Amino acid sequence: MNNRNINFTTFCVIEHKDTKTTPPHQLPIYATSSFVFEEVEESIEIFKGNKSGHVYSRYGNPTIDTVAEKIAAMEGKGSEEVPFAFLTSSGMSAISTLLYTLLNAGDAVLTQANIYGGTTELFNKVLSRHGIHPVFARFDQMEELDHIIVNNPGIKAIYLETPSNPTLDCVDLSEIAHMAQKHGIVTIIDNTFCTPYLQQPFLFGIDFVIHSATKYLNGHGNSLAGVILGRNNAHKAAVKTTLKLMGGTCNAWDAWLLNNGLKTLALRMDAHCSNAMQLAVWLNAHPRVTKVNYIGLQDHPYHAIASKQMRAFGGMLSFMVDGSMEDTFEVINKLSLCTQAPTLGDVDTLILHPASSSHLNVDKDLRASFGITDNLVRVSVGIEDINDLIADFEQALK
Repeated sequence: MNNRNINFTTFCVIEHKDTKTTPPHQLPIYATSSFVFEEVEESIEIFKGNKSGHVYSRYGNPTIDTVAEKIAAMEGKGSEEVPFAFLTSSGMSAISTLLYTLLNAGDAVLTQANIYGGTTELFNKVLSRHGIHPVFARFDQMEELDHIIVNNPGIKAIYLETPSNPTLDCVDLSEIAHMAQKHGIVTIIDNTFCTPYLQQPFLFGIDFVIHSATKYLNGHGNSLAGVILGRNNAHKAAVKTTLKLMGGTCNAWDAWLLNNGLKTLALRMDAHCSNAMQLAVWLNAHPRVTKVNYIGLQDHPYHAIASKQMRAFGGMLSFMVDGSMEDTFEVINKLSLCTQAPTLGDVDTLILHPASSSHLNVDKDLRASFGITDNLVRVSVGIEDINDLIADFEQALK
C-alpha cells in the first residue's frame, strides 16, 4: 500500500524500512521480541525446521546467537569437534536447563560438596523434589568415585567445578572424563572461574561446559547471563527445546554487554592472575593467616593438576584468618579498597564470607568438612595496582 493513502495514526505505528547500507562495525542490539515473515509459506518452513531463520527472541536472536557462537569458538579452540552454545538468563539458568535436559526422575548426579552454594541448593531443594538426587563425594580419589558409580546405577551425570568455589580444589579432567566414558555417563563442568582463556575442558574429554557469564566473561558487573556449551551436537536440539520452553533465555541487551566484555577477556585475565599470585604469596607469609587456597602456590595440594590443565592459575583465592568468625568479620570490615559483594570476576577486588552468604543454606557440617569454615574469606582479585591491594590487606590484618 502506498504511504500516501495511509492515515497518519497508522503511519506512526508501522515500522519504517531499515536504512542500513553497509555492515555496522559493532554488533547491533536487536531489541525486538519477534521477527517478520515475508509470506506464510516461509513461516511454515522455519517453524518446521526446514529453513533457518529467527522467529521469536525467546527462540533465538541475532545478537544473542552471535555472542553464543563467539563463546563456542573460544571454548572449542583447538578441538576437532565444533561445540554448540546457548546463552541463558543467568548461570543458574544454564545449570538447571542443562540438568533438566539430561536427567529424569530417578536419576542421580555425582558431585562435590565444595562447589557454589547456589548449585548445592539447586540439587537439594529443587531437583531432589523432582526425583533427581545428588550424591556428594570427594573428587580426589578416582578409585572411590568409581566404586560409588558402580554401587549407584542411578548416577547418569557427573557435575564438577575445577577449581571449586570457594576452596579451589581441582579435579583431573582427563581422569574424570575417562572414568565417565567407561560407565556411559555424561560430564558437566562449571568453568566460570577459569574461562576458556585459562582452561578448555572439551580438550580433556568433558561433555558439557557451563559458565556464569555474569562473572569473568563479562568482567564489569553490569549484566546477567549464562552459557551452556556441548562438545558436539548430540544433545543440541534437546537443550534448545528445554531452554525455549522453560524460558530461561538471555536478552539482547545483556548479550551485547557480554560481547563488549569478551573483547578484553585475555588482557583482564592476565592481570587477575598476576595480582592473585602476588597477593597469595603475601598472604601466605602473614602471621594472621593460617591457610591460603591458591593453586598457583607450589605447595598447594592441587598445584600439579592445575598446572597440567590450566594456562595460568586464575584470579580467585581464599584464605583463613587466625581467629573466630567475629575476628574474620573485623578483617573484612576494615578493608577499604576491596568491595564486599556476592559476585566475582569484576575488574575490582571483591570480598565474600562464604559461610554467612553464598553457602549459608548449605548444611554447616557438610560445608565445614569440605573446608568452608567460619574463618574462610573468598577474594576475587581485581586488576588494581597490586601494591595498593597488599597495603589494604596489611592494614586490615593488623
